[in-house]
Amino acid sequence: MAENDSSQEKTEEATPRRREQAREKGQVPRSKELGTAAVLVAAAASMLMLGEQIGSALLQIAEGQFDLTRAQVFDLGELSKLYRSILGHLVGPVLGFVVVLFIAGFLGNIGLGGLSFSWKAAAPKPNKMNPMNGFKRMFGVQAVVELVKSIAKFSVIACVAFLLLRFNFERILDLSSGDAAGAVRNALELLLKLFVLLCASLLLIVVIDAPYQLWNHNKQLRMTKQEVKDEFKQTEGKPEVKGKIRQLQREMSQRRMMAEVPNADVVVVNPTHYSVAIKYDKSVNNAPLVVAKGNDEIALKIREIAREHQVPVVSSPALARAIYHSTKLDQPVPEGLFTAVAQVLAYVFQLKQFQHGRGRRPIPLPNEIPIPTELWVDNPEESE
Repeated sequence: MAENDSSQEKTEEATPRRREQAREKGQVPRSKELGTAAVLVAAAASMLMLGEQIGSALLQIAEGQFDLTRAQVFDLGELSKLYRSILGHLVGPVLGFVVVLFIAGFLGNIGLGGLSFSWKAAAPKPNKMNPMNGFKRMFGVQAVVELVKSIAKFSVIACVAFLLLRFNFERILDLSSGDAAGAVRNALELLLKLFVLLCASLLLIVVIDAPYQLWNHNKQLRMTKQEVKDEFKQTEGKPEVKGKIRQLQREMSQRRMMAEVPNADVVVVNPTHYSVAIKYDKSVNNAPLVVAKGNDEIALKIREIAREHQVPVVSSPALARAIYHSTKLDQPVPEGLFTAVAQVLAYVFQLKQFQHGRGRRPIPLPNEIPIPTELWVDNPEESE
């Protein structure tokens, strides 16, 4: 019982297939804090770069409004010209500000988990409409984590704001000692710098939240040992099914190989274990090809088919073993065996000429045709 319980614990890391399925459903790690911080920091940085241009444009607009005469107010052409001038002053800096915010928001939201779009995630789900499930989410672990994060964000921002005000307290008091225009300019600069530092403080939350979201996502995707086994069976197939497929593939390959035996020029065998069928067509190949080979029962079958179709069978144990172990099916024999194979083929061709009454009987082949030592294959079973 204990073993069954432990097997149901999600102790295994998610497989690539499980992660792919989760991504298809829109389940990717996301950090809302990263997106928020990216937008606020980008907004602060943009204000530092574009704030002076936006302020100058607003000042020109205000001056233009106060300089209007009564005739210009009631003249639609003049008003249209004024509005075009206003847009001309504002469009550039404001558009740049909006574009920076858009890029920051986009990159901030895909910075963790990457770009992902799923119709499955957008589809309505009945379980999300269930009030009980919503109630559980409100008081679940995730809700507690979000509450802790909110308190932490408030605490960090409050502490940073307090420290910034404390360190800049004297500068704030000095704003009232100068002229109005200078005080407003200095106040805006100070306010903007404080805003930048305050937004940057959110990065402390991001540094904690992003690793947590990755850890939580990986935890939710964990699998039980049984789920891993079931997935392996679904993707790789059951062992018995795979074994049956391999058996069928071997049988089909053997049938194709056996069909080539009648077309062979000669079958080289040792008396018991090996059979190698060789075909040589000078117009197609420069070297003899091995069209069939096998040992034990397959070797017997090759010899049987060869005799049925009157294909010469030559006994040469060492050569049969060497060809069997050194040459793949439908591949030419190695150069080291060219001389030995040529000797066998010459004997076979002369024998056919003699059987057709054209030539004399060839000299029988020796029991062992010499082959290079590096291609020699010992056969303990045969020596027994």
